Parts: sequence; structure tokens; C-alpha cells
Amino acid sequence: DTANAPIFGIDAKGRVNEWNNKAAEITGFARSDVIGQNLVEVYITEEYRVSVKEVLDDALKGKEASNFEFPLFTKLQTRVDVLLNATTRRDVSGNVVGVIGVGQDITERKRVEEEKSRVAKELQTFIDTANAPIFGIDAKGRVNEWNNKAAEITGFARSDVIGQNLVEVYITEEYRVSVKEVLDDALKGKEASNFEFPLFTKLQTRVDVLLNATTRRDVSGNVVGVIGVGQDITERKRVEEEKSRVAKELQTFID
Repeated sequence: DTANAPIFGIDAKGRVNEWNNKAAEITGFARSDVIGQNLVEVYITEEYRVSVKEVLDDALKGKEASNFEFPLFTKLQTRVDVLLNATTRRDVSGNVVGVIGVGQDITERKRVEEEKSRVAKELQTFIDTANAPIFGIDAKGRVNEWNNKAAEITGFARSDVIGQNLVEVYITEEYRVSVKEVLDDALKGKEASNFEFPLFTKLQTRVDVLLNATTRRDVSGNVVGVIGVGQDITERKRVEEEKSRVAKELQTFID
């Protein structure tokens, strides 16, 4: 009764015959509310009834289960998620008489995981739809992020580039050494901003990108790659070069 984990028991017909204090605490149902009730039909959320019944039926045949998800309704009709070990219960003669379940309340953990997943999806959507080329590489320099804008300006779809070595395959030859140095520095935590990043397109033309390279870390703070957010400056460079050409032409004419 005093264990710091929800513990319940059912008899051979699936009726509750054990319900400790922790089970009562997390669900709001007192022992007197649940004893004799059919556990699956009354307290399991509808979409899980078939799978939970299968697990309990297996345990009643001697096939025990560990770490299966076991969602319960509370008295307030909210849902509590429990990670459960189901153990076959036998009498002194070895006959199966029910199942005892010892669980762990993972409701908060699941909520945090779902929130992380939502934020990750939101971030991925932001990356994919941003009006700037965004790419990512792993610690070995292989592409693991390539948004829609990067695909648009280069002509390479995400599926073309994922797993390829960014510098060796897509950087114009005269810039490979300098770009690799910048990315290697970012992989050591030394970030860079506004460096020129020329890419080959699928048509073998060149696109000039002004890039910020940011170190990417995992939850433990270990460097796992680099994320780059850029600006397509191809047209701007073309205009600047044309201005420079005209200025030189004019100077030659004057001289």
C-alpha cells in the first residue's frame, strides 16, 4: 500500500482486486471505488483497450510483460500514463489467479517529450520554409539539413544532398580550403559570420551565399555539427562586379 509506485492487481476475470495508495493518488480513485470493477473496460482509454487487454490476457496465460504503456482515466476524466510491468499471480498450487502490475507514472515525462517533439517540428518547419538558404552538416562534414530555399537556389533537392560531403561535392574548388577551415572552426565552437560561401548548382553554375555558421550541440553540450544560415548574394555580386567593370572602363577612357 505504501510503495512509491502505482500497483494494481486483477483476478482471472480482469476485475480489480489490488489498488495501492499511489494508484489512488495518481488517478483520484480510492481503493473502494475500483475493487471489483473491470480494469480495462472502466479505466483504460478507449484507443488502448484492445492492446492492454492483450497484454493482461497474456499475463493470465503466464506470458509476462515489462515496460508497456498503460494509460488510465482519472476521476476527473484526464489521462495518466503509466509504464507497467505485468507479472502473473499464482496460488500455492501454481494455478494462475490473476496479474499484479507495478508501474511508473510517466505522464509528466510524456508531456515534456511531446512538447520537445512539438518544438522540434516547429523548428523544422521554420527551417524548411525560411526565406533564406539554411543547411546543416554533421561532425564529419556530411549534409544533414537542407531547406527549401537552399534547394531552390542550387537546384539540388534535399534527397540529392543528404549524406554528401558538403565541401568536397558542392563548394567551388578555389574556396574549398577556406570554407573547410571555417566549418572546422565552427565544429570546435569558433563560430563565423558573414563569410562568403560559393556553391555549385545542379547546372554547374555558381551561387554566392553570405553565411553565418553556428555550432550545433546536443543536450549534453557536445558539438554534433554546424548549422548555416545564409543570404543569396549572387545578384548583388554581379551588380558590384558590373559597377567595377564600368568604373575601370571609364577610368581607362579618361586616362
